[in-house]
Order: sequence, then C-alpha cells, then structure tokens
Amino acid sequence: MKREPIRMPVLSDTMKSGRLVGWQKQVGDPVHRGDLLAEVESDKAVMDLEAFADGYLGGPLADTGVDLPTGSVIGYLTDTPETTATVPEGGARPAPAEPAEAPSPAGGEPPVAAAGGDTAAPPSRSADADSAPPPLPHTAARSATPPASPYARGLARELGVDLRRVHPGSDGVIRSRQVLAAALDGPVPDLDAGPPWRYKLFTPMHRAVADNMAATRHTPMLRVTAELPIAPLRQEAESRAVSLSLLLARAAALTVQRHPRFNMTYTPVGLAERDRVDVGIAVDVPGGLLTPVIHDCAARPLAELREEWRILKEKIERQRLAPADYRGATFYLSNMGMFPVVRSFEAIVPLGAAAILAVGAQRDGGAAMTLSCDHRVVYGADAARFLETLGDLLSRPRDWLAEER
Repeated sequence: MKREPIRMPVLSDTMKSGRLVGWQKQVGDPVHRGDLLAEVESDKAVMDLEAFADGYLGGPLADTGVDLPTGSVIGYLTDTPETTATVPEGGARPAPAEPAEAPSPAGGEPPVAAAGGDTAAPPSRSADADSAPPPLPHTAARSATPPASPYARGLARELGVDLRRVHPGSDGVIRSRQVLAAALDGPVPDLDAGPPWRYKLFTPMHRAVADNMAATRHTPMLRVTAELPIAPLRQEAESRAVSLSLLLARAAALTVQRHPRFNMTYTPVGLAERDRVDVGIAVDVPGGLLTPVIHDCAARPLAELREEWRILKEKIERQRLAPADYRGATFYLSNMGMFPVVRSFEAIVPLGAAAILAVGAQRDGGAAMTLSCDHRVVYGADAARFLETLGDLLSRPRDWLAEER
C-alpha cells in the first residue's frame, strides 16, 4: 500500500506549530484532491487543510487540540482503503514523522546525551516533539528535563541557563541554538520560590504574539506624544456610519504620503522604500491580537476601504484570516480610544515598519496620540512634523473626505 504523509502546514511566516481543530474525514474515507480533510488553527486563524491528491484517509491520525510542530506528520493518504482500524486504542495519537537526521561530524554538535549524562542516539522525531511540556505540577516540572547535547549542556552551564526551562528543538532535543535563544530571552523567574504552580500552555496565537514582540528587542525606539483633535473626525465617522479606526487609518496613510520616510523600513543593507501605504490596524480578539491590513490606504476610494474593512472584520469573527490579510503592513495603528480610562499608551513598532500610532481616549475634543518610531529610520524632528501634519488633517476631515461624498 502506498502511503503519502499529511503534514502540519506552514500557514504564516511566524507559525512554528499548529493545532488540529477537528478532522472532517475518518480513516478509510475516500478523498479527492481539494477535499477538506481537517481544520488547523495557526497563530492567526483557523484554516482549512485540503487533500493534495486523490486517495483514502489513512491513520493513525493526530489528536485534535494538541500543538504539533509544522512539518510533522498528522495522517496519511493511501491508494487503497484501510480495512482494519489503525487508530490506537484510546484515541488517535500523533503519527510519527521520519527520524531526525544525525548531526554531521564536520559541522554538527556532539552526540546527544540523556539528562542523566549517558550518551544516547537522538530520539525518534515525533509529531509533538516541539510542543511545550504538559501542564504538570511544579514538582514534576522540575524533574522533566528533555535530553540535551553535551555541547548544549556545557553552554547552558557557562551562560547560566536552566535546561529545565528550555524549549527543545523539533527532534525533542535541546541543542546550542535553543540554549542561546533562552539566554537572549533573559532571566527566568524562580517559580519554585513561591506557591505551587502549573503550566498554562500558550495557544498558537499567544506564542506568536510573544515571539513577535520579543523579535523587536533590538529595535531602538523613539516615542513622541501629542494632543491632537479627534472630535471632528469622530463626528464624520458617525455621520457617515464609518469606523473611526478606518478614518484614522486613512488620515495616517495620507500623513505617511507627505512624510515618505515613515513608509520605509530598516535593513542591514539600507532603508527599503515601499510604493504604497498599507496600514495594519491592531484588533483585540479573544486570547490574542491581530493586525489586519488595509492595502493602499492613502490612494483607494474610501468606499473600497470600507468594504475591505468589513470583509476583514467578518473574517476575524469567523477566524478565517488568510496570511495575505495580515502580513506586510508598512505602517501600524493601535486605537484604544474606546476605553475611556486610557489617557495614553505606547505601542511597539512591529518588524517591517518604521512607526506605529497609538491613540488614546477622547477628552475635551482631543486625544493623546503617541508615535513610536524605529530610530534607525526616523528621528525626533521627523516624528514632530508627522504629528503636526496629522493634527492638521484631523482638524479638518471634511476637506479630505469631501471627494468621497
């Protein structure tokens, strides 16, 4: 029987693992290319996993509700139906992937040693090898140390990294790269010094947000705050039945057009210039944060932007955002004006952008707006001029919205 592995797909550039929401076919069911096999939760949305060929679904199938690393085998497509049960008793378990390759003698690390110190061959790679440890009491967590290579153990001792707190690689083994990543993340709190505790595992979205924020640790940020008029724009939004955040995004995009340095991004080679202004709008969702993107926000008619925003919000509600819906923004907006208690706040500039605008609640017709910038791209005077232009546009929205009537 021919068996082709079905793997956990990579659905976004930040996705390292996925979670099976549910299988739509059973073992032995016939499938055709393009048929829906399962639903997979990525770090951004729930996506459909389709069959890549005709055949039959074969087991064992990976469990639902379990985080599995991208590329791991979650089931099989076979050329003939399976007539016997292939799912282990007690429910489906993650299907094993191919064994991990041994490191090359020239450039790899030494053989892996188990936690007790004895040299051992690398363990077989399993579908849940990259998952975080299960939520165990702290007494059990202290003793559950994944195997590590001798070099990784020595590096951990040198850097003061506790291997019990290190997330292993996709083969279930801690290597030097994981130790270095843990060292760069900074010190880990001593949980054992306090009351008993248990792990609450990250959802894919929560982990992606945390990783994205950690990735900005080396961005030197400049922050400038100004009190800008917001009441005129709010009145226009209400009279037109248009989202205030969408009009803020339009005003910010028009401002970026006049200050094109804010549409660039830093690279080690030089500043990358972009041909249009794509605005990512931060949206609060249960368990995380999404930044759907309004494309060409300065040039397209408001009616088009309004429809695009409606579609994006509908996708968010259904958890069906595609990667093209949230990637590649050149400028970001975070509006917390719906919370009266928020006077002002600072936002973190995402990678790939030069700035993000944080909008506080309205008070006496104005709102505190903080522009956080990548100081490698723009400077303080640039930020001040940007806010001056934005304030002018916000004070007279009818002028630049008149053509949209």
